[in-house]
Amino acid sequence: MLTGAAAVGAAAVGAAGVVGVEGRSEAATADTEREPVELTWFGTHAWQIRCGKSVVLTDPWLTRFHTGTFTPEGADPKTKLVIDRNVIDRHLGTADAILVHHAHYDHMADVPYVAEKTQATVVCTETHANLLRAMKTPDDLLSPVRGGEYFPFEGFTIEVFPSLHSCGGKRHDYAYPGYRYSVPPRPRVIEDLVEGGTLAFVITIGGLRILSLSTANFDPNALRDLQVDVVFAAPGGEPGITDRLLRTIKPVKKVIATHWDDFDKPLTEPGVPWTDLTPLRTSVEKTGAEFVLLDHLQQITL
Repeated sequence: MLTGAAAVGAAAVGAAGVVGVEGRSEAATADTEREPVELTWFGTHAWQIRCGKSVVLTDPWLTRFHTGTFTPEGADPKTKLVIDRNVIDRHLGTADAILVHHAHYDHMADVPYVAEKTQATVVCTETHANLLRAMKTPDDLLSPVRGGEYFPFEGFTIEVFPSLHSCGGKRHDYAYPGYRYSVPPRPRVIEDLVEGGTLAFVITIGGLRILSLSTANFDPNALRDLQVDVVFAAPGGEPGITDRLLRTIKPVKKVIATHWDDFDKPLTEPGVPWTDLTPLRTSVEKTGAEFVLLDHLQQITL
């Protein structure tokens, strides 16, 4: 079910030649007693997962200030961090949990404001927590983890898995690596938000199990034979990495593309892919799974 801005977004995405939503998977319809789960995409890896009164947010970055990330020159590491409270307030209300997958600016820059606004529990690594403390996030909202944790909340559960950031280029590296073992000076520019360890999460809500990956990479030992209904999967990374992912976990029925848009572009406009999505779609569909692409502010109910 597509609602709100979905009709406009789906039409725009379709016009651009990108695959749209192709209906519901069997996992979403097999149990008629299951509560519906509404997924809303705010670009990058910012998802709102809602079931009844329960709300989970993943990497809620909505400000989308200009960085030059997808230009030939790449991002300017001295780009100042900005939080646009108005755009956040326009789209986000309540939340019970905020899942931080890694600490790069396009994942964590808005978390201090969102956490204080919602009073949600922030699940993150110790490095993420130290960076958030430096950004004046209340310490009692932070729940540092390493992977392996299982957290029951009212209405849903969270399982935490160690994961890996995608690598690329000649040296198979990524931007702004590093850790913070104590609270640093307040981050001011995007290079101050180092990766700080990457996590994956399984959210079980409304009878649905969702594997949330913020980059194309993953830890195969952590996810081997994992059973889920839905996967958030990103394009990019090393060749064939989505094929490896879908061989590592048990067969899945639905894969939803994430982190595919040029996030220098406005959230109010249709998403512009930063890379060709065909390899991701091909990897998904050759397993028999359904490939789903949502546009900015678009919702799907499973």
